[in-house]
Amino acid sequence: MMPSYVLALMLAIGTHQAPIAFGVHVVSSRSDVVSGGDALVEVTASSPRGWVILLNGLDVTARFRAGERGVGYLALLDGLRDGANLIEGRSGTERISLAVVNHPIAGPVFAGPHQAPFICETRANGLGDPLDSDCSVRTLVRYYYKSKEGVRLDLFGQANSPASPAPGYKWYDPAGPVPKDVEQLTLADGRRVDYLVRREIGTINRAVYDIEMLYTPGEHLPSPWSRPVAGWNGRLVYMLDGGCGAGHHQGVLEGAPGVVGAPFLAQGYAVATATLNSFATTCNDRLSAETLSMVKEHFIKEFGVPVHTIGWGDSGGAMDLHLIAQNYPGLLDGIVPMITFPDLVTAFASVSDCVLLDHAFASSRLRWSDEQKTAVAGYASWRLCATLSALRSPFTDPAPGSDKCDASIPRADVYDRERNAKGARCTIFDNAISVFGKAASTGFGRSTVDNIGLQYGLAAFVSGEIGAEQFVELNELIGGFDANGDVGPARTAADTLLLRDAYERGVVVSGSGLAETPIIDWRPYGDDMADGHDRQRSFATRARLLAANGTAGNQVILVYPRYSAVDWFRYAATHRWEAVYPEIAHDLVPRMDQWLDRIAADTLPGALAAKVIRDRPSELADGCWSTAGEQIREAAVYRGPGRCNELYPAHASPRLVAGAPLADDVLKCALKPIDQVDYAHPLTDDQRHRLSAVFPDGVCDFRRPGVGQVPLGPRWQKF
Repeated sequence: MMPSYVLALMLAIGTHQAPIAFGVHVVSSRSDVVSGGDALVEVTASSPRGWVILLNGLDVTARFRAGERGVGYLALLDGLRDGANLIEGRSGTERISLAVVNHPIAGPVFAGPHQAPFICETRANGLGDPLDSDCSVRTLVRYYYKSKEGVRLDLFGQANSPASPAPGYKWYDPAGPVPKDVEQLTLADGRRVDYLVRREIGTINRAVYDIEMLYTPGEHLPSPWSRPVAGWNGRLVYMLDGGCGAGHHQGVLEGAPGVVGAPFLAQGYAVATATLNSFATTCNDRLSAETLSMVKEHFIKEFGVPVHTIGWGDSGGAMDLHLIAQNYPGLLDGIVPMITFPDLVTAFASVSDCVLLDHAFASSRLRWSDEQKTAVAGYASWRLCATLSALRSPFTDPAPGSDKCDASIPRADVYDRERNAKGARCTIFDNAISVFGKAASTGFGRSTVDNIGLQYGLAAFVSGEIGAEQFVELNELIGGFDANGDVGPARTAADTLLLRDAYERGVVVSGSGLAETPIIDWRPYGDDMADGHDRQRSFATRARLLAANGTAGNQVILVYPRYSAVDWFRYAATHRWEAVYPEIAHDLVPRMDQWLDRIAADTLPGALAAKVIRDRPSELADGCWSTAGEQIREAAVYRGPGRCNELYPAHASPRLVAGAPLADDVLKCALKPIDQVDYAHPLTDDQRHRLSAVFPDGVCDFRRPGVGQVPLGPRWQKF
């Protein structure tokens, strides 16, 4: 029986009855973003003879041999010099040429200059001391396996260290026999294989990367020229991790061997990740995209082109998935974001608004009940906004002597406005200064934060949940941030040129940029537990898709019950997410895989965006699961009727309460004059005068596009 991945690959490539035109192209990456001094190059030709390939004038024809795809001839061409290289081809009277731009394996490639200072953490990743200032190490390949023995409880041990296997897993010496206690797996095509994992760990782009797949030592490893029938199913899951950190350090791999990607390895997928693909290390999607591109390039040169590359990430990792899928099409074929936000800068508004609201309530001379604070914040409870306010680091305040910078960064290297004005400023905007640029007045990273014209608590005032005096005083007290992230009386104004760049360069996710990407958006519900991963964020992404494309058929929204105390105990005991949610970990990636197979097999006319929608499996639809395990299928509509919304109601945010659209994609609003009609409740002359003083240029008019809100520009940009 033909393996499923081979069949899918044939469908994706198609059959070629006619002679193949002569051509040459790089298959390991784009030709202008090659790294590491070599590239996997394919020649398409109707015959294995009669053509010649030159690399920088040197004949390299003999290096090419038939590839596993059966379409062309492949060679791993090494010896590339940094910068421009030229590949030339001759076949009879035909002449072709291809420019190849090579970059160092330590980067940078397209994300902008290296960040400094930058602290290596190779020892913490089990790789010993770095070999140079770029944190390079010798690549390490080790093997581990899942044991049939029971898992010991390990609530307080070092089971989450990247240097030692997780509970239930053991290192394996490939020179010895297969361990007797190794567990066996049944893959999707019915094959039985040992749960033996090859783990490769090293450094690329100054990040520690980790590539794992099922593999029994002694078998032929997959390669671009031969993909044997072994544990790997031909697909790659690329994992992006959450959080939001301000960079300046290498980072430590999340989880021990046997933790990262375990549910996917057990199904035959290869799994890859890197420390700079963790937003907890660096909240910089450009750097993450560059790292993903380089790690995937290395994977392809070693093992061949994956049939599909599926992105998986939670929280900040989910933001990263949306941004990379939008701005770097081709790196990820489909994405499975968990507890998602659309992007970083619009999600950051929730944090900045909660800091200001918390400050205003603490300064108010009026009495505010928790119910009224909740009405202004929009969330399920005020407690969430209070929690977000405490999380202002590393978003705004770069002050030293706290947790604003990672503990690995020496305090002497950290910014201090008095003693070290040129030190590392650990804010999201300084972290991605190559994207946001520098403010001319300060030299700090330019910021998208803006609340000019924003009427906090507007919907709560209109509904009568707060009074006129509360509404007016709140907006008098709200204030804004100065260049150092301190709260002051003046509202915050963003750089209008930066705003245009933010939309045009894809810092804000737009629906048009994701139209060709299949998305399975899922979350365990936690709105009523003061969890900042609130459900309305999924609807914000959907609203953007609908506004840009007229449809959101490429996005599926799924909701699960929240984690229980028993679930958390099981996770703490095993350090494996599949112990908490086996149905999610084992089901959503294969469902995405099926969706992508159908798209690849679709030979009917039409654009890719149309195929993504029409080829979505019918059983893959919006819905939720009850606490009893019942699956409920119904269209996901923000605050609409239905059982899912009864079980898991979506709420709002401070910006939505202030009148912003559900898409929440306006960084700085257009303004209009204050109009009493908008309030539904009367204001006194004094209150109107005070509002005019707060809003001298007018209030937000969300019926119009935001300032600088232009369509998404060209993608695959360089910085």
